[in-house]
Amino acid sequence: MRMPLTPLLGLTGVLCAALFGCRPRTGEQGSSPSSVPSRAVRLVAAELLPLERSFVVSGTLAAQEQSTLSAKVPGRLQRLAVDLGSVVRSNEVVAQVDPRDYELRVQQAAAALSQARAELGLPPTGDDDAVVVEEVSAVRQARAVLEEAQKNRERATALARSGIASSAELDAADAAYKVARTRYEVAVEQAQTRVAALAQRRAELAIAQKQLSDTSVRAPFDGAIQARPATVGEYVAAGVPIVRVVKTRPLRLRLEVPERLAGSVRTGQVVHVMAEGLTNTVTGRLARVSPALSEDTRMLTVEADVPNPDGALRAGVFVSARIVVNEQEPGVTIPPGALVTFAGIEKVVTVKDGKALERTVTSGRRSGDWVEIVAGLAAGEWVVSEPGGLRTGQPVTVIGAEPPRTAATP
Repeated sequence: MRMPLTPLLGLTGVLCAALFGCRPRTGEQGSSPSSVPSRAVRLVAAELLPLERSFVVSGTLAAQEQSTLSAKVPGRLQRLAVDLGSVVRSNEVVAQVDPRDYELRVQQAAAALSQARAELGLPPTGDDDAVVVEEVSAVRQARAVLEEAQKNRERATALARSGIASSAELDAADAAYKVARTRYEVAVEQAQTRVAALAQRRAELAIAQKQLSDTSVRAPFDGAIQARPATVGEYVAAGVPIVRVVKTRPLRLRLEVPERLAGSVRTGQVVHVMAEGLTNTVTGRLARVSPALSEDTRMLTVEADVPNPDGALRAGVFVSARIVVNEQEPGVTIPPGALVTFAGIEKVVTVKDGKALERTVTSGRRSGDWVEIVAGLAAGEWVVSEPGGLRTGQPVTVIGAEPPRTAATP
């Protein structure tokens, strides 16, 4: 049995009216910011403070000095006074080559020197080798013979003029004079040769003494033993590595600065060094800056001297270093709580005509007490100290302000 169409249409209309009557009207789906109750806020001023401008680069710690020690003379290694990790002082003996052969060479050179001194009429021992050639005994003897021959020739010449002496006697006296003069010149030359030989013997003795001294291998600076490749009893040639010593107090910090930051680097700038496993930050200063960038890496190599009083830092450690470019560079700062970050966008909230106003900003340097704002906010402007979920247009009531150090009162 079929129902009439008119009642069905009426029922459908009632249902539709009921359904549409339950829907909210347009504009009533959510509350607008202006309809939210006013929120009490406190303001804080953006302050211009002197900040530290720096950048972080990576680097490596290296020994301040590093030297591979070897003996300058060959011989059998008699003693090694150090081992791996031993601390040494400057000029301390770390190894000893058998000195016996070199002691004998010193004795031989000393004997030859004594002989050379005696030939010149000097005492066998002594350090004064000054000799007057005319005072050498052989030269004095030759000079006396020459003087006698000269007088005999003068006498024979006078007698020959008087007709007393014959020409043969004059010729004999003249020949004797020439022979005596030649012998005198030879004596002077021999004395000069002996003086030169004396200087040579003195140099030979010095060389022998130096070689004897070189049998002791000494540390060139204060440091520690990094390696000991040689062993006692081994015959070592001249120049063969015996020990390797490094100086680690202070350490040499080697850094590479990118090209875009190279222009701000100067010697004397403070460097804060952070290493893995090191609880405290070590501070040093830039000591050396390369005059040119590397053509391969476009990096500038700089070096700093880093103190290492307790030896906690070691050469070869990879570190992170913060170079302070400017210790007093002004920057606009706000407390960390006044900055809101959402979806990577940084904002602060200001107050205008009793309503909140969001402003997009860009932050920079940070510390536990402040955040630098590099764009979007000027010094002296006031922002909400704890904006929370404030939105633009939401009514706010200022209940107080934190007193600024550099800006005026709101």
